[in-house]
Amino acid sequence: MTDQRRVSFTQMKDGTREEYELLHELEAPHLAGTADRLLRELARQGEETPPGYRITRLEHGLQAATRARRDGADIDWVVAALLHDIGDGLAPQNHDRFAAEILRPFLREEVTWVVEHHGIFQMYYYAHHYGWDRELRQKYAGSPHYRACVDFCERWDQSSFDPAYRSDPLESFEAEVRAVFARKAWDPAITQPGVARGLPPPA
Repeated sequence: MTDQRRVSFTQMKDGTREEYELLHELEAPHLAGTADRLLRELARQGEETPPGYRITRLEHGLQAATRARRDGADIDWVVAALLHDIGDGLAPQNHDRFAAEILRPFLREEVTWVVEHHGIFQMYYYAHHYGWDRELRQKYAGSPHYRACVDFCERWDQSSFDPAYRSDPLESFEAEVRAVFARKAWDPAITQPGVARGLPPPA
């Protein structure tokens, strides 16, 4: 049954402590449902093939995540690979940053940095065909996460447009997605600022 309790204010500045405590209580199930909403969005992307491509948006994410998994990557990398393009539909001009903001409270800083910057790093593979600078990623050469982003794009992202690749199904990633988004948001033990491990060696 839907909870019918509501606040009375029409401007945030008029809310009482009791009303904000109520909102905090009512928001908890919504926060807990983040993984479910992301999994639904991924499933929806299975119905959408970007113009000109040979596979769906979902299949691209599944291939990237499967490659990460088969390389022995940890849960942060696997979930990031699965969700790195989740913003393609709603934020096609800055999908990388869109995805990074979803992941940032729950993954290592290194991993979210890579997701945030993978769009620029991916330009290495195609920018010259448009007369653009394919080496824009060089402006981040001083970052401790530069090599991880190069490797992420080379090994798991740019290679994952293959209709013949046998990726793992979405259902096989559900437990990992739920585990990540069940973490305490912004826990320094999870986000690990300043830590740079890089990707595992290829399998």
